[in-house]
Amino acid sequence: MKDSPKEQNFFREILKASLIALIIVVPVRFFIAQPYIVAGASMDTTFSDGHYIIVDQLTYRFEEPERGDVIVFKYPKDPSKYFIKRIIGLPGESVVIDKGAVLIGKNATSTEGTLLPEPYVDEERKTTESLKRILEDDEYFVLGDNRAASSDSRVWGPLQERFIVGRAVIRILPITGVGLFPGQYTFQSF
Repeated sequence: MKDSPKEQNFFREILKASLIALIIVVPVRFFIAQPYIVAGASMDTTFSDGHYIIVDQLTYRFEEPERGDVIVFKYPKDPSKYFIKRIIGLPGESVVIDKGAVLIGKNATSTEGTLLPEPYVDEERKTTESLKRILEDDEYFVLGDNRAASSDSRVWGPLQERFIVGRAVIRILPITGVGLFPGQYTFQSF
């Protein structure tokens, strides 16, 4: 028994709609934006375990990441894992952490630094360690907002640019936290 012309037309339309959806959705998903679920406490209170975000993968192809951007990247020690952190130091800068306070030097030979204001870090989530790192031309220094519970550039070193996936552009869940550029902070004094 053959399908009626109406049934054939219906299946043809479903096939066309599915094909058009694939042509639109697949490139967007792989090249423009991708969803991620935050796991862990390293970015508390900015992002908590289970927050659902959309990451913009396109912008950094046209402009450089900026200090204060919240990014998702492949963990350099195991690129199958993804981390979310905040960019603190930019390529060519020196980063000094002195008893938890972060100072940024404009270049590797700076003997003085500018104290980084960090209103997104709660006092009880700060740490008291000290260190100094000089960043190469393709490296970023990234930290979690919850310093006490974050594995970041203090532990495994600077992040090479090639590992950056993109920046957090939309928080979808929880509903009470929905917003554009969640957690992004613009530093005025730099």
